Amino acid sequence: MRTPNRARSAGLLCAVAVAAAGCAGADTPAPGSPSRDRVEQLLDSVRVVPARAHPGGYDRDCSAGRGCVFGPSWTDDSDAPSGHDGCDTRNNVLAAQLTEVSFRPGTRDCVVVSGVLHDPYTGRPATFAKADAGDIQIDHVYPLAAAWDLGASRWTVRRRVEFANDVETNLLATDAATNRAKGDSTPAGWLPPERANHCFYAAKYLTVAVRYDLPVTVADKTALDAIARSCP
Repeated sequence: MRTPNRARSAGLLCAVAVAAAGCAGADTPAPGSPSRDRVEQLLDSVRVVPARAHPGGYDRDCSAGRGCVFGPSWTDDSDAPSGHDGCDTRNNVLAAQLTEVSFRPGTRDCVVVSGVLHDPYTGRPATFAKADAGDIQIDHVYPLAAAWDLGASRWTVRRRVEFANDVETNLLATDAATNRAKGDSTPAGWLPPERANHCFYAAKYLTVAVRYDLPVTVADKTALDAIARSCP
């Protein structure tokens, strides 16, 4: 069963950071964006490597005989925040991030059937309906494939499962097209289409990196430095 206060606070933090993005000018950070000082503090804390390595062995497939290197998708059996609460990770993210949420009766407020997403990458509102669940997807801010290449391949499986299901730190709901466009790109190769949300994204990405001691590449740091200079 979920913990309402945690879910509500996580949703409010995300909403405050991004919901007003549509009111900002093209180059103006959205109201509630992290400060330049905050982003620069994170940049000072993160490790930097020359480039992304490619150690091989990345395999998310959990069918028989496959690698399943980050565990089953959206498992509740993890040490991540909201783990072991009786709700799968995807529904935990939706419950935390959507507004006007309604749940399927009899699921102890676990299965989200509708709500409104204030998209943290596009700045646009989107309606979520369970019947069209694929329209809203869950993104790993620091992509799993990038994490594998940059250090997670040396972690324990337990640590990787925690990372893949960390609702508070590394997961955001966004529309399907934006999630596909981002893929496993890092900041040097992809930034949110809504420029007003770049400061939010930079701080979020760096928070994940620092929390899990994952590095950024020199190219990523250059991109994030440029964003920091635009933050309030």
